[in-house]
Amino acid sequence: MEQKNQEQPYIEPASTNHGAAAAPAKTAKSETWEWIKALVIAGVLVIIIRWFLFSPFIVDGDSMRPNFITGERLIVNKILYDVRAPKRGEVIVFHAPEGKDYIKRVIALPGETVKVEGDKVFINGQQIDEPYIKEAIEQAVNEGHAYNRLANFKETKVPDNEIFAMGDNRSNSKDSRDQRVGFVPYDKVVGRAEVIFWPLNRISFIHL
Repeated sequence: MEQKNQEQPYIEPASTNHGAAAAPAKTAKSETWEWIKALVIAGVLVIIIRWFLFSPFIVDGDSMRPNFITGERLIVNKILYDVRAPKRGEVIVFHAPEGKDYIKRVIALPGETVKVEGDKVFINGQQIDEPYIKEAIEQAVNEGHAYNRLANFKETKVPDNEIFAMGDNRSNSKDSRDQRVGFVPYDKVVGRAEVIFWPLNRISFIHL
């Protein structure tokens, strides 16, 4: 008996078009997720930098003229003084008793005696050099008057863990010479002013 070959039915292979279409969709979804993660990480870094490492500060008032003027934007280093104590001549931002943040310059350190007589500042009985206001003092002398026209500050010892700070504009600054401000406790210091970043023509690092 003759056997007939039975032809197997032809089955068309599954189309690959669906997979090709799904791949770009999956890739797009993956890229979107990567962007979301990047934005979240960037946001967290901004928060960390803003609240824990550095902070912007706007100068308000003339107490630090001629070196800082109203409206300037500064970057304040908030972690430096977690590592070490403030040094003389550094520009700091601190919480003042009236609830505002002040910008002043560190003049005397804990345990030192400080005295202010006109344009002269004495630390432990020795007059200190203040190059940051030297030109301003010379200009005032040439005009026939003292640069600092506020009352003198009698010799006083700076308490432990506190500093004596003054504004560069000695005749127009509410600072440690004023009993309403007084010595600045370490735990009230926000940080050291590092950079002027606005306006653009004033961009610079802040030096002693």
